[in-house]
Amino acid sequence: MIFNRLIFSILIIVFSAVAEAKPPELTPHSTHKKAEEIFKSHVTHKELNPEISSRTLKNYLDELDPTKTYLLASEVACWDEPKGELLEALISNYKKENFEPYEAMYQVMIQAIKRRNELEKKVAKLPTPNNAKASDFKDITWAKNESELESRLLTLRALQLETADQLEIDSKEQFMQRLDKRRASREDEVLQGGKKKLQKQQALSYFLKSFSSALDSHTVYFTPQEANQFMVQVQQRLFGIGAQLRDDLTGFTLVRLLEGGPALRDGHLKAGDKIIAVNHEPVAGMDIIEAVDLIRGPKGTAVGLTVVRESNEGEEKKTEKFDIEVVRDEIVLKETRFEVEKVPYGNGMIALLRLFSFYQDPNDSSASDLKNALNEIKKNENLLGVILDLRGNAGGLLPQAVAVTGLFIKKGVVVSVKDSEGNIQHLRNFDGALTWDGPLMVLTNKGSASAAEIVAQTLKDYGRALLIGDPYTWGKGSYQLFTLEAGNVNKINPQGEYKVTRGLYYTVSGKSPQLTGTKVDIEVPGGLTELEIGESFAKFPLENDEIAPNYVDNLADIHPFHRGKMMRMYKKDQQKKVDLYGPYLEVLRKNSAHRIKQNRNYQNFLKEVKKEEFDIESMEKYGQNDLQLEESLNVMKDLILMERLANELLPAAAGG
Repeated sequence: MIFNRLIFSILIIVFSAVAEAKPPELTPHSTHKKAEEIFKSHVTHKELNPEISSRTLKNYLDELDPTKTYLLASEVACWDEPKGELLEALISNYKKENFEPYEAMYQVMIQAIKRRNELEKKVAKLPTPNNAKASDFKDITWAKNESELESRLLTLRALQLETADQLEIDSKEQFMQRLDKRRASREDEVLQGGKKKLQKQQALSYFLKSFSSALDSHTVYFTPQEANQFMVQVQQRLFGIGAQLRDDLTGFTLVRLLEGGPALRDGHLKAGDKIIAVNHEPVAGMDIIEAVDLIRGPKGTAVGLTVVRESNEGEEKKTEKFDIEVVRDEIVLKETRFEVEKVPYGNGMIALLRLFSFYQDPNDSSASDLKNALNEIKKNENLLGVILDLRGNAGGLLPQAVAVTGLFIKKGVVVSVKDSEGNIQHLRNFDGALTWDGPLMVLTNKGSASAAEIVAQTLKDYGRALLIGDPYTWGKGSYQLFTLEAGNVNKINPQGEYKVTRGLYYTVSGKSPQLTGTKVDIEVPGGLTELEIGESFAKFPLENDEIAPNYVDNLADIHPFHRGKMMRMYKKDQQKKVDLYGPYLEVLRKNSAHRIKQNRNYQNFLKEVKKEEFDIESMEKYGQNDLQLEESLNVMKDLILMERLANELLPAAAGG
């Protein structure tokens, strides 16, 4: 476990921002009904049994107290190691739509919050230890008594202060105030102002979260607010003013104005301005997500902002306060979608295409954006090779994975999905025209998951691309269905939404990346190489599976009535399995390994990533270079050169 991950978990997850002040409108009946809907749709689990019940209990404790800084071992003992009688009782209660045991534990948490606040007052007056280590919070167990809990909070405070120094933001006092505010915000979510009805609704919400994630690591229950955030993430678009905010306790500072957004377009706002009220409602003390929700709204509507601007006139600091109306508009977060870079080499260019997610909206998509970028480069440059960079790409829309793959292959199966009934459906590329048929590499790391793994593995299966990067990808080979369709953000169920794992997906070779990930052809380590992340480290991962290969596609999953007509259109220009890079692979590997071994900067970097407390941000120490990408470029240059030499030798060999 690396230092940054621990600090993130300690500082952010424990004090995570409140998703919403008001809980979902749940009742025991609607909670049971939603759980049964999830069971019905899930690929594996169909009813509440002792195993799922036990998992749910432990997850529920994690929902309440994720880093064990509130509850004591004696308070959670029967839940942490549940006996058979308790599990059977919980199953019986569930069938009767009775969730009182979860509500009882929720009340224990409410009392624990009061105790925590008293301990925080005490800890604030005590000197912090000098030997606090982030690793103290790895595999942590429940505190045995108040004294041990107090010691834990003191260690946590020492780490927080140390982090304040490292981040170099504001003063330590302001940083601690920010953390205290987040903790209070999280506690308010549980306390719900002391209103029993709201507390019961929140407890039921926590049950659905705990139950869903007990089935597998990708089945998730969303509160209405979280469902809205999820849709923004998937579509990479929202409606607002187009600004990034930072919580400054007395308001929210505009850190950056997004290109094309109303805030920048109107010209009245500047980075550094502080918003202190939205539609005349003060935002001081408000959670940042609540403030953002106030600012967001339907396209074409106006939002009123009260802004404070500080400026220096000579040695004097001037403060100006003013009100402004900004008309909301659609913000497409293209900065987080894809990047294109051209690298000169020889008499042409190598294209670097960095794709952060697989997206689609009425105007743009990942496939169309990449296609346009490639065509633009080919129009103006001599394109020699393409590196598709899918590092950190956690997936997105499955049809877009098919479409992106289709830029580099002819017609054929890209991905197959198998549901809980064993039914197999193939998703195909029906376009025989290639956007790029030359040297192709896909760069992946341990953060590449889901749709990114489909694209990488399928291009490798067909022999169309070489895979390069971390030894393995994330290993997410399951697909989920979301109850809320794209474009229906305004129709979010007030009882919440969910996504549920329906089955596994397989590439054309019949392999699923589930649990094992996609193996690269050439290992080029990066910042995530040694990190313990991926499906194999998930709480409850599904097992790996395989189906028969589908290089020869007879359209067996298509209804016989349509199959003949489709085959006539489909059989021409089908993608064959090829071996474009086999003759060069061993030399490419050796050359790359030699360069990495001889590169002192790279070797120092590799020593750092193997350290237990490696900080990914310390990559800046190594010349601020992306060493993994640089070496991938070197491999591509080798490939281009070797292919060119091989082609030049062919006529001579043919002639004699």
